[in-house]
Amino acid sequence: MILQNLTQEFEQEVSNTRKLLAAIPEKDLGYRPSEVSWTMGELAQHIATIYYWYVGTFTQDVYDLAADHLERGDTNDIVATRAFFESNVEKARVALQSLTEEKLQLDWTMKVGERIVIGPVPRGIVARGFLFNHIYHHRGEMIVYLRATGNKVPGLYGPTYEDSNKGT
Repeated sequence: MILQNLTQEFEQEVSNTRKLLAAIPEKDLGYRPSEVSWTMGELAQHIATIYYWYVGTFTQDVYDLAADHLERGDTNDIVATRAFFESNVEKARVALQSLTEEKLQLDWTMKVGERIVIGPVPRGIVARGFLFNHIYHHRGEMIVYLRATGNKVPGLYGPTYEDSNKGT
């Protein structure tokens, strides 16, 4: 039952992420709200990259980021970032389909070389925190970036403020 719910949420949220990435204009990819923040293009690419991490999370008991060489492309090319997102979503979908309820209960660890950065923790907990919630967090940041640059924010869970009578 948990796996069925995660799969349904995954599909719904892929659609929302796609809407958000579609709203990012090429002209604003270099926008950075502060010197310590990512640019809009870097943030978009990070969101797309998280979908790739579903593979290591769902198919490996120990996922070593240092051993996984992912070609990301140019953060100043939103078309390429959107294609990267779509490719990663397909890989994530296959990995998600390989899961069982039992595998969700098994411990999972993420490391970078010899340094453990997550875990060991049950894979189901990792799915919520490291994957799903991580994407939601960065999508929220992207909404702020879009508004700060004067761009329209798509409605992900209904109309946006700008779509209501208050915003017009």
